[in-house]
Amino acid sequence: MAGDRRPLALLTIALLALGSVLSLLFSVTTGASDASFLDVIANVAGSADALNVRDRVIIFDIRMPRAILGFLVGGSLAVSGAVMQGLFRNPLADPGLVGVSSGAGFGAVVMIVLGGTIAAPLFALLGIYALPIAAFGGGLLTTLLLYRIATSNGQTSVATMLLAGIALGSLAGALTGLLVYMANDQQLRDLTFWGMGSLAGATWSKIAAAAPIILLSFAVTPFIARGLNALTLGEAAAFHMGIPVQRLKNIAIVSVAAATGASVAVSGGIGFVGIVVPHVLRMAIGPDHRFLLPSSALLGGSLLIFADVLARTVVAPAELPIGIITAAVGGPFFLWILLRQRGRLAL
Repeated sequence: MAGDRRPLALLTIALLALGSVLSLLFSVTTGASDASFLDVIANVAGSADALNVRDRVIIFDIRMPRAILGFLVGGSLAVSGAVMQGLFRNPLADPGLVGVSSGAGFGAVVMIVLGGTIAAPLFALLGIYALPIAAFGGGLLTTLLLYRIATSNGQTSVATMLLAGIALGSLAGALTGLLVYMANDQQLRDLTFWGMGSLAGATWSKIAAAAPIILLSFAVTPFIARGLNALTLGEAAAFHMGIPVQRLKNIAIVSVAAATGASVAVSGGIGFVGIVVPHVLRMAIGPDHRFLLPSSALLGGSLLIFADVLARTVVAPAELPIGIITAAVGGPFFLWILLRQRGRLAL
């Protein structure tokens, strides 16, 4: 039973929390700088002489924002995946499945391609926040359209939502392709790198733009964990257990839309984190969302930090898009999940 795994789940969360701190320290001390693990800790503790000026700039202005942003993005994608899988009662569910990622990507591409022409006034007004706001707006618009299509008489059909999400994702992809066709050479380079996912442009201002949305989405999860547990028995059973099913759906979808939109806005397209992380944890600690959601946030953040370290060191001084690494690991894992589920999916 899931309750028998409570001690293991609590131990896992504690270990993942410790691992998250260690992964952040590992990220900020890995690279061309000579700063050591102990030097960084000493500087944070108040020893100004532990790092020289060059190393302080590298650590605190380049690597630390990148590590923190990676942790936030990885955590938000993993939690969003866990929420979607609980909501749809399907281990193959992912934020990209309902078109949110595609919609957010379309919003960002609009700003990249048209930011120097018809969208120039908006770009000038928003400055560095133009891209995150455009991406979040695209994700939010997709979610609103999804609700409009999938909700009838106050009830949201999960099956209709899935099919509508696929259709809206395809439409967003087509419109994105049209804008890519219109882009110039420099924009094509930006779009290609951004589309494969990267944390190379991480700054404190980007963290300030994305973190409140992501953290707010994290704050919602304890309040929907019990409802997601009840949904595993079916919507009718959950309703008779006193769960406000429709409100739960609304909160879950909006939370996923916000977290995914903010993540895509600042990091581009990073796939498979939302599928791999919850599935691994579900096998280890069970399906109880009270433990699955916080552990997904911690493991997803840590894994994306390590993927980013690999992306910037494996072909140094060049850098791989982080989406290539997550796809290389997540693709085979996704196929393995699919093979395990194919008997049930054929029903």
